Amino acid sequence: MLYAVVFLLSGVGLLGLAFLLSGGSLSDVSPAGNLPGQGGVIAAQQRVRELEDQLAAVHEHQSRQLLVGSLLALIVMAVVSVLLGRVLAKRVLRPLRLIAAVTRRISADSLDQRLAVTGPADEVKDLADTIDELLGRLEASFTAQRRFVANASHELRTPLSTMRASLDVAVAKPDPAASTVALAARLRRQLDRLDHLLEGFLVLARAQHGALADAAPVDLGDLIDAALRERSADVRRKGLSVTVDVPPATATVGSPALLARLVGNVVDNAVTHNENGGWIEITGSANAQETALIVETGGPVLDQGKVGRLAQPFERLGGERTGSSGLGLSIVAAVAAAHGGRLALLARPEGGLRVSITLPAAKVPVVA
Repeated sequence: MLYAVVFLLSGVGLLGLAFLLSGGSLSDVSPAGNLPGQGGVIAAQQRVRELEDQLAAVHEHQSRQLLVGSLLALIVMAVVSVLLGRVLAKRVLRPLRLIAAVTRRISADSLDQRLAVTGPADEVKDLADTIDELLGRLEASFTAQRRFVANASHELRTPLSTMRASLDVAVAKPDPAASTVALAARLRRQLDRLDHLLEGFLVLARAQHGALADAAPVDLGDLIDAALRERSADVRRKGLSVTVDVPPATATVGSPALLARLVGNVVDNAVTHNENGGWIEITGSANAQETALIVETGGPVLDQGKVGRLAQPFERLGGERTGSSGLGLSIVAAVAAAHGGRLALLARPEGGLRVSITLPAAKVPVVA
């Protein structure tokens, strides 16, 4: 369209200039004056004026025809310029479309890919080289982050294990003081919380930046049963009513360990943050493309703005810092994204929370 507009403006200017230059007429020529003493001169001058009027009419008709023909030619060439401009624009922008397509396919797990655009050293190649340099810096940063997570997991678990062993040794001495036993119990609870927090960090880092090397078909129904059995004591203690409706074909493909953590965190969140005598409803469905898992709980009416932020690390309703690490739903969101799925959190109008997880469907049947 830009090419066509520029061409159209240039054509209008050229047409106006041609019309102005051809605007003269023979009628502007002054006839010869009357010559006294010549009887036939007057009749000749009248004949000349008639011929001049005829020539002027012909000239005006030709000018009108020239104007109409030029306008038609301008319209035709404007249409042609749109077509030619589209062809030229496609040809000029083809390298940019290729760069955009390749860049769109590059993800955190394929940062080793490069555009490697060849050709003259123009603006397009300079842009591609800049993107390649950016990908190189991102790859180095992600590699350093993975290495840091792997090293931190070993470095942090060692002092935790040493502190736990020291507490066990202090309590195992003959006739330990009551204050020592109470202090050891409090410290052990804090160590358990630190261990749980560290494990959450490692799972979150693996889900966000790790490759799914152990991908396999996984039945979500089995994972739900295992998670409910693990929290059965808390379910009975709080008097919760649990309803499960998950067909056997509710399956996906991914890391069994990460998917087990995903389901476990959702069930744990539903049990931990539920009210006494409340209810939990777990439903599942599957089609040829997607597998959906929905966990609903009752409770007070929640603010949707605050609920939408629960998928971020360390976000809690009410800002409380006890009883929760603040990583549960963020791990669920990271694991779902790593498997090509998504997490949706909705505050139910009647009260409570609706957690919806969508994952790609398994292409092969899951063996029980």
